[in-house]
Amino acid sequence: MKTKFLIPIILVTLVAAFLLGRSTSSEKAHPHNSSVGTGEAAAQAEFWTCAMHPQIKQPGPGKCPICAMELVPVFKNSQASLGPNQIELSAGAIAIAGVRTTPVIRAMPTVEVRMVGKVDFDETKLSYITARFPGRLDRLFVDYTGVRVNKGDHLVEIYSPALLAAQEELLQTISTARELKGSSNALLRDRTQEMVQAARDKLLLWDLKPEQVAAIEEKGKISDRLTLYAPSSGIVIRKEAVDGKYVQTGAPIYTIANLNHVWVQLDAYESDLVWLHFGQEVEFTSAAYPGQVFAGRIAFIDPVLNPKTRTVRVRVNMENPGGKLKPEMFVNAVVRSQVVSDGKVMNPELAGKWISPMHPEIVSDEPGDCSVCGMALVSAESLGYLPGNVDESAMPLLIPASAPLITGKRAVVYLAAKDQPGVFEGRVIELGPRAGDQYIVKSGLEEGDLVVSHGAFKIDSAVQILAKPSMMNPAEDHSGHGEAAGVNAFQAPAEFQQQVRAIVEAYVPVTTALSQDNLDQAKKLAPALKSAVKATDMKLLVGDAHSAWMKELTGINEGIEALLAAADLDAGQKSLELVSIGLINSAEAFGIGDGDSVYVYHCPMAFKGEGADWIQNKQGTENPYFGSKMFSCGDETRELEWKGAKAEPTQRPTGDGDHKH
Repeated sequence: MKTKFLIPIILVTLVAAFLLGRSTSSEKAHPHNSSVGTGEAAAQAEFWTCAMHPQIKQPGPGKCPICAMELVPVFKNSQASLGPNQIELSAGAIAIAGVRTTPVIRAMPTVEVRMVGKVDFDETKLSYITARFPGRLDRLFVDYTGVRVNKGDHLVEIYSPALLAAQEELLQTISTARELKGSSNALLRDRTQEMVQAARDKLLLWDLKPEQVAAIEEKGKISDRLTLYAPSSGIVIRKEAVDGKYVQTGAPIYTIANLNHVWVQLDAYESDLVWLHFGQEVEFTSAAYPGQVFAGRIAFIDPVLNPKTRTVRVRVNMENPGGKLKPEMFVNAVVRSQVVSDGKVMNPELAGKWISPMHPEIVSDEPGDCSVCGMALVSAESLGYLPGNVDESAMPLLIPASAPLITGKRAVVYLAAKDQPGVFEGRVIELGPRAGDQYIVKSGLEEGDLVVSHGAFKIDSAVQILAKPSMMNPAEDHSGHGEAAGVNAFQAPAEFQQQVRAIVEAYVPVTTALSQDNLDQAKKLAPALKSAVKATDMKLLVGDAHSAWMKELTGINEGIEALLAAADLDAGQKSLELVSIGLINSAEAFGIGDGDSVYVYHCPMAFKGEGADWIQNKQGTENPYFGSKMFSCGDETRELEWKGAKAEPTQRPTGDGDHKH
């Protein structure tokens, strides 16, 4: 049996177990039912339904008309006395489903942010040896890269007519100054001395050492060749010249890197940025030194996101006196953060301290200036650190990461009723960021609430069979927190609504191509979608409406670019989510005119159970996120106003996993 069939079969089995548990509970409440055989018990079912499609209600057993799965019975029981978001399970059903609850707690989560990266040169420790004057390189003392040099070591011998002329100029001005030493014209004497000093400075600016200039003056004769020396210690990482090459002013000759100090460049996912702050300690390891842990501090977080990798560059400054860390070495790094609900990081070592904004290793107890760069120190609090110990009331509410059922913008948890054993209630909550194996809860729960941490999805399946509001049916959410919650409606001009409609017209063929596993076709259609987006006139919107469109436009454009760059079908299908979110929000916020309709569809199984929406211009699920794997997975959630002709359903792609969820 193929793996893709296991999930629906297991789900049906578990849901049937739920129903059996409720049936057993009902029979205990009505003793005369205990002697009834299986056939008679089945006859007493209120109706028969499909575990995958709870909207199906049949008077007797059979197969689901949508997915052909066996229908399961639903018995009359005490569920009618419960609220619309509640369900009661027997002890047996709870045990079969493996339902476990966990109390909501207040605590500071410790988050481990793991990153990968590599060692790089410290850009501030690079020295560039360039030709300060034109000439011929007669001899290279350092004739290959990788050579270690010390400050003052000779690098190259150069012949230059310009250098000869500058030496001659110095000697001539010195001779003139000597002749005028006894002159009564003080102005002329001073002017001559200024010319002598200018001739000296010219040679010094050409990287001659003071002792070289002094030797020229002392000997009174010029040299046709001059030696250039290393201005700093380090490794020669680049050699641009060869013996006998003639170089012009500014031509590069050598690049020297000081490897006693290096940078470690790491890539952090955008979802982890909330946990990262300037000055945090970073530990990392390298395959070159198994078991050895290096440590440094975050010195820079790139303000710009890499659109291709969806990561942000994080830099760590590292002392490297032994030269163990070599540029281009790969490293694995980890940052451990204790964060409260407002994003502040708890670090007792930095509480009340002052930090250099350029060199995080410089930490002081009092304000002042950085001993390295001279910049004014800033308070640790201004960099996102807590000023001291955290009061318990300021700590965030935490629930296990396995507790919430997340689909789109909604997050639902099931709570065990405190005074009603076996009763569970669904509740829409607002989640903060994920902190390791926990989620921060912004609203919807209180400390001490018992949330279902294992088995919530199975409970939700049983809720659907009873036709009650559930996570899987956002259109039927009676809590007021539906899928479109938070989208403000604006009175947009009809011209702009037409432009939104044009985007949808260009978008629908892309979703059709992806639903048929045709990434190449989706990429061919993406430029037309990009052009439709570019053609919108945002000047038609003002105030909050303009800001709302700009927000959605960013996500739409990012999704299109990701689709164009997609290397495989999975990446292409994932990129569609950003476009879909922005376009659905825009259609609901600004409208797309009168006439026929388009439809918003939702698949709760997309992206490992996070769920995703998309738009179709016809009814009948054609899932662009799964394609032939689960072409019919999803349901229509709502209808959007549309002007244009309705399209006929397209040919379904062949695939074994054609099951609707």
